[in-house]
Amino acid sequence: MKYMKSIISGLIAIVILVVIFASVTTVASGNRGVLLQLGAVKPTILTEGFHFKIPFIQTVQLIEVRVQKEESSQTAASKDLQIVTTNVAVNYSVNPDAVNKLYQEIGLDYRSRIVDPAIAESLKAITAQYTAEELISKRPEVSAKVKDMLGKKLTKYFMILEDINIKEFAFSEEFNKAIESKQTAEQNALRAQRDLERIKIEAEQKIAQAGAEAEALRLKKQEVTAELIQLKQIEVQEKALEKWDGRLPSVTGGATPFIDLNGLTTK
Repeated sequence: MKYMKSIISGLIAIVILVVIFASVTTVASGNRGVLLQLGAVKPTILTEGFHFKIPFIQTVQLIEVRVQKEESSQTAASKDLQIVTTNVAVNYSVNPDAVNKLYQEIGLDYRSRIVDPAIAESLKAITAQYTAEELISKRPEVSAKVKDMLGKKLTKYFMILEDINIKEFAFSEEFNKAIESKQTAEQNALRAQRDLERIKIEAEQKIAQAGAEAEALRLKKQEVTAELIQLKQIEVQEKALEKWDGRLPSVTGGATPFIDLNGLTTK
């Protein structure tokens, strides 16, 4: 009888311990707890930390509310009917204040049921509004529109869009060749235009230089007077006289002497 009491006491203690452990729960950091009572979702949302619950009646479903990353590759047609494959990275999170509604209306597979289809639909809808070249040249604008549309879709399902990054637009090989040919033609046209401008500038410089030389010659001609010519003649005769050794030429002809002695004498 004594042993029976001990066994019963031990069983009671075990039951109490089980009930105590079943009455507490812990919500880890970066999560929220959805409180379920006999399978039904309760409005109470459990935050991070230690909580009590009714044992064997209430359970807690943890849902992560940290920022999550989803990468997707979608193929769609542009406005000019070019096939474009868009690689995008999406950062989103579950609304911490609505995890109970998310669990109740969507469940834990919200990524495959909501996020992936929303990304695909947003990318295809926005891609169709731009030509292939505009997708490249207006990339920030395209990214902003995709973000706006995707953000509205996720908000309807209790999720928050943090950011998106369009990593790449991939086009067909034919389109890439066409773009390369166009860029080459534009570069050649720009090079030809620069050469034409250079030639034009060089021609203008030559014209200006020729004009300057003509003007200088004109000014020099204006400076030449009868007095200046006579002075130059005297200077030449003086230099010749300085070199004369005092002897007269042994051969004379009918030519006029090359030195005008009268011009060197003083009247």
